[in-house]
Amino acid sequence: MQTKYKIGLIGFSIGGQVFHAPFIAGNPSLELYKVTARKPEQQQVLSNKYPSAIAVQTVDEIIDDPRVDIVVVATSNDVHYPLTKRALEAGKHVVVEKPFTNTTAEADELIALAKQKGRILTVHHNARFHSDFKTVKKIIESKRLGPVVNYQARFDRFRNFLREGAWREQDLPGSGIHYDLGAHLIDQALQLFGRPDAVFADLRKQREHAKAVDDFEFILSYPTRKVSLFGQMLAKEPTPRFALYGLKGSFVKPGVDPQEALLRNGVLPHEEPNWGEESEHTYGILNIVENRQDIRETIPSETGTGQDFYKNLVAVLHDKSELIVTPEQARDVIRILEAAEQSWKEQRVIPLRDQLIAY
Repeated sequence: MQTKYKIGLIGFSIGGQVFHAPFIAGNPSLELYKVTARKPEQQQVLSNKYPSAIAVQTVDEIIDDPRVDIVVVATSNDVHYPLTKRALEAGKHVVVEKPFTNTTAEADELIALAKQKGRILTVHHNARFHSDFKTVKKIIESKRLGPVVNYQARFDRFRNFLREGAWREQDLPGSGIHYDLGAHLIDQALQLFGRPDAVFADLRKQREHAKAVDDFEFILSYPTRKVSLFGQMLAKEPTPRFALYGLKGSFVKPGVDPQEALLRNGVLPHEEPNWGEESEHTYGILNIVENRQDIRETIPSETGTGQDFYKNLVAVLHDKSELIVTPEQARDVIRILEAAEQSWKEQRVIPLRDQLIAY
């Protein structure tokens, strides 16, 4: 059995630096081997934090290296598809940052190619390992709310100006916060409730001179449930991260998973004993009727475990587990995003059930 798998990380901006390198470096079965670090500041970060990793200037130096076992694509969305395709054709296993691709057709092609090559292909839907989502999932599975009829989840930010040169804010395929933050919310909803019947969307550009979507609302329709997913860039006052309404009561969860803030501050998961633990002020409130009694409880949050994504990948490579995030699941997220854009353009509900393949 191979001792360590060598990883080539393509992209060393926020995605590569914050969401991938720390978890790769903390996994004893993985080696951060090569990293595209073209800018001097990126090279400095790589040298300081991961001195054994090799900084390279081109993608070719990673994809064409026979010693690279796994390619991680942590780039802008517009090149997820071509880079993943090249890596698979070169016989590499591939991890792609979410969103998987910009179109369902691209996703379907990559899924078929991975099967043809016998390679692992997975997508970094890391929000499944967030403390807030894990807590919500546990509450739903406990059935203490009864059937959940309304589910609301949101990623709200406040930045009333545009970042110069930021690709996410350009008028490009796969740009906009609906492809960025919305992809997380859709994936989480699919994990909780499975395949929706239809989607209706509202997509807006609200900030001055905005070129990409900076406010979205998706309504996913189920036979007995409404799922509402929101994101915006003009929320100065904090909003609940999750709100669940069932026949027995409600659960409201403020705050966000602490892992991203720690990572952005340079804290490494394997060096922090209390990694992923939320503070008490962000615990959720369960307010229900149980046995004809009103019950109001503060629910301690589950622990965030971003490490589990790469732990799972190693287990799959060792034939000891199935993929947690399959490419088919990530492909269905893209299909819903496409349908959401069609919904807003045509101002109508778009049927979905027969167009999703993983649920």
